[in-house]
Amino acid sequence: MKTANLGKRTTRLLTGICFATLASASWSEPFKDVAPPHLKEFEEAMKLEPNIDNGRQLYKRYCITCHGPEGWGVAGSGYPQIAGQLKDVIIKQLADFRAGNRDNPIMRAFSSRRSLGGPQEIADVAAYISSLPMNPRNEKGFSLRVEEGRKLYQELCSDCHGERAEGDPKRHAPKLAGQHYSYLMRQFNWIRNGYRRNADKKMVEQIQEMTPSQQVAIMSYLSHLRPDNLAPEGWRNPDFDYFDRSWRPATLH
Repeated sequence: MKTANLGKRTTRLLTGICFATLASASWSEPFKDVAPPHLKEFEEAMKLEPNIDNGRQLYKRYCITCHGPEGWGVAGSGYPQIAGQLKDVIIKQLADFRAGNRDNPIMRAFSSRRSLGGPQEIADVAAYISSLPMNPRNEKGFSLRVEEGRKLYQELCSDCHGERAEGDPKRHAPKLAGQHYSYLMRQFNWIRNGYRRNADKKMVEQIQEMTPSQQVAIMSYLSHLRPDNLAPEGWRNPDFDYFDRSWRPATLH
């Protein structure tokens, strides 16, 4: 495989990959196997005016134990940072969990109708998560690989995920900047191995050609990127000031 000149066809396929919490830039592909009620429900959620106060309560009830009071997840644990992610991306990923297009029994339970209810609740919790500032001290990859990763990212990924990996709400491409390095690596491997069923089959086939060295470089670059919505140093979410910050969920493997 050529290290950088993969060609236009490869570029188009790879740029749609969602490495982070949140995969697959295409809206239609992840929903192709979802029953119409699911699709209708989540499309409606994207159009609703969210109630942030209700979203805060839903977050406390269903999300805080794993993702933490700030929504920053836990480095090296398999729990991603979800704070500051694009609202529509969060909604789409909840749809994929609910439909079984992503294998995570805990998330499938918390995204079920019994937990989240209908479109309004989905819109509310997604809007609250999106409003949270991001971790200024996320887990980072190898600093010596950042420049190499920047060049690869610009050639292979920026068309869909943006020049600064800020994501694209129109494409439902997630923000990748500032995500935990180990989570980026883990999700990329899951997409490569076909474990993420919401990834396009052509993408899964194409990324087999990416070398482990290229993968490390790109994920290192993404983890070092500083998004615009960083929290100030020492910030604590005042909505959950009482929460024990020594909390740690069980590690996912």
